[in-house]
Amino acid sequence: MDYEQALEWVHSLPRLAAHPGVENTRRLLEKLGNPEKSLRFVHVAGTNGKGSATVMLASVLHRAGYRVGASVSPYVLEFRERFLLDGEMISRETLAQILTEVRAAAEGLRAEGWDSLVEFDAVTAATLLWFARERCDIVCLEVGLGGRLDSTNAVENTLVACIMCIGRDHTELLGDTYAAIAGEKCGILKNNCTVISYPAQPQEAMDEITLRAAKAHCPLVAPDLQDLHIYKAPAFENRVNYGGYDLVVPFPGVHQAYNAAVVVEAALALCEKGFDISDEAILGGIAGARFPARIEVLSRRPLVVLDGAHNPDGARALAATLRGAGLSGLTAVIGILDGKQPEEMLSALAPCFARVYTVRPDSPRALSAEALAALAKRHFPQVTACDSVEQALRLARGDAPEGLVVCGSLYLAAQARGLLTK
Repeated sequence: MDYEQALEWVHSLPRLAAHPGVENTRRLLEKLGNPEKSLRFVHVAGTNGKGSATVMLASVLHRAGYRVGASVSPYVLEFRERFLLDGEMISRETLAQILTEVRAAAEGLRAEGWDSLVEFDAVTAATLLWFARERCDIVCLEVGLGGRLDSTNAVENTLVACIMCIGRDHTELLGDTYAAIAGEKCGILKNNCTVISYPAQPQEAMDEITLRAAKAHCPLVAPDLQDLHIYKAPAFENRVNYGGYDLVVPFPGVHQAYNAAVVVEAALALCEKGFDISDEAILGGIAGARFPARIEVLSRRPLVVLDGAHNPDGARALAATLRGAGLSGLTAVIGILDGKQPEEMLSALAPCFARVYTVRPDSPRALSAEALAALAKRHFPQVTACDSVEQALRLARGDAPEGLVVCGSLYLAAQARGLLTK
């Protein structure tokens, strides 16, 4: 297959399994020679903050001189973002070759009567096959959904497991309490790996993480917020001291300061396992990390901010960041997927926006612009439903004296970013 054919094949697979589990990926990896067995992992789960922590830690390890694979999910701009080696995306030609091999293995399983693979099974297998071929020293691997039943949980050699901020998302699959959701996320723990927890977990979630870590005989570290100081800085700059490390965090928001503290602790845990990571690598790696659509400032004059926050916790983090920058009366373009608690998201954003243009993101699960507008009118004084993202951006940019924010979905962020950066 060429690159386009490879993408067409992988996207043709079902998105969700009828019976979720890790067995699909294990069987696929076995057909491919179990490439994951030659790799070591930092496994990153949680509701919010997984991607930011993954790319920051991968940047630290690369700065320390290691050959680092990183896999993030979902991608924002291009499918190849899921396959990163030392910060660079896989080439189209190599990805086509890898996916061709994965397809052959999948068809072998189908011939044996195993026909339940989903898209993320194939993506995970391709990721691990490529990282093994490239002889990565370590892989920073972001969970797709949950943890216990996620495709990425087919890996075994987990040195460090990061449990990022726990929130109520995907409750139909993971449970409707913090404890239940945290339990699913902690399904990635392997015996004797070091567990690093986000420092501001809901207490119910933290209790479950503590219990699960003890059962797996895993040392548990949670950054102490008394050791974290956030400096006063210009809007959208994030300067933090954590445990004596003066950090320049490249992503705005207090939540990203907390994520950076997790990354520092993960790096220190890897040092205890034999990795040589200098203080300079920690400082320079965090400062040099890049990740689109995480309260990303595309322009300051006029102000244009793009954020992929797609659940209530993410919306609250965005709102807190905008308030911290002293901003109000902004104009927003918003698109939200069904099932993402849109009412709660809109309520969190209500103090920030005077004018809202609603759109339908490019996803079959997205709310229509009209349905979202009907909800938004309960929270914002001016609401307009738009036929397309292009129309919404055109109207919003002409009606944004205080600045423009595009938010609500990573699908929307992917559509809008290319249009806004032209």
